Amino acid sequence: MTEEKIIVGISQGDINGIGLEVIIKTFLDPQMFDLCTPVIFGSNKTATFHRKALNIEDFSFNHIKDLSEINHKRANIINVYEDEAHVELGKQTEAGGKYALKSLEAAANALAAKKINVLVTAPINKENIQSPDFKFPGHTEYLEAKFGNGKSLMFLVSDSLRVAVVTGHIPVAQVAQQLSTEKILDKIRTLNRSLIQDFVIRKPRIAVLGLNPHAGDNGVIGNEEKTIIKPAIDKAHLEDIMAYGPFPADGFFGNNTYQQYDAVLAMYHDQGLIPFKSIAFNSGVNFTAGLPVVRTSPDHGTAYDIAGKNLASEESFRKAVYTAIDVFRARSQYTELTENPLVITPKKRDR
Repeated sequence: MTEEKIIVGISQGDINGIGLEVIIKTFLDPQMFDLCTPVIFGSNKTATFHRKALNIEDFSFNHIKDLSEINHKRANIINVYEDEAHVELGKQTEAGGKYALKSLEAAANALAAKKINVLVTAPINKENIQSPDFKFPGHTEYLEAKFGNGKSLMFLVSDSLRVAVVTGHIPVAQVAQQLSTEKILDKIRTLNRSLIQDFVIRKPRIAVLGLNPHAGDNGVIGNEEKTIIKPAIDKAHLEDIMAYGPFPADGFFGNNTYQQYDAVLAMYHDQGLIPFKSIAFNSGVNFTAGLPVVRTSPDHGTAYDIAGKNLASEESFRKAVYTAIDVFRARSQYTELTENPLVITPKKRDR
């Protein structure tokens, strides 16, 4: 792979959503090719359908048959299916999930083979992508099964706020029973490690939210804070991790306390993602921390309601590309600096 530019692999997402629209709009800017070499895993026919639907004339993909044919000055596309995909913009269809999965599998395989440096995933529909080959609630769980060892972390990042979650795509009714001191501690460790190696924060400050309203009000509303969450924070302190809390989620975001911390660990999906998207929607990025590979995605979904109408903003997708590049560089630098640490032998004193 080229030393100069990072090769960004991109999965096209649901072909009936806004994935290909935000991809095309991102790479309409020729300055993007100074930063990276994009490779979209999909179909030239499907991409052309979207380009024509958007009435975008001054753009075309460089169609390649093999990753060895990449043009580092163009947006490349490699066909991962030859059949004519039936695009129905704005609709949830079986085809939408089928071709999203073909794209994701091909991109993930290229990432595993180190033929691309990072992966940026366009939005999928979590229902129509379900199949015998994909029985996961989302990208994060799929990639953890392929690359991880149970240590992945859903981590939403922006310039003003970073939020990770202990539990991801599970029913709210199951959240409390899936929390444990060890699980929370493990997520704190993963978050701390990511902040250091991926975001170049030497000594991160992590805020941990409570589970219950008012963080349990000292046991009046619930005991999870005292029996599960606080012990995890205390154990993190013993490992020299600067974790604090548990904080009541409403007041924590309402009075901008989050600005005093490098990242926030929420107990469940909506507790973290609702304030994140309220503060950083269209500029936020979903990053899967804790994996040996780098994967990001925009913080929005398929947006069927505006698909094909040329209304989708590419800002979050562009930020996802930027973040993947930054994390890859930071991680590479961290690995280089820590691979052969200098061993300092104490000098013996003369007697």
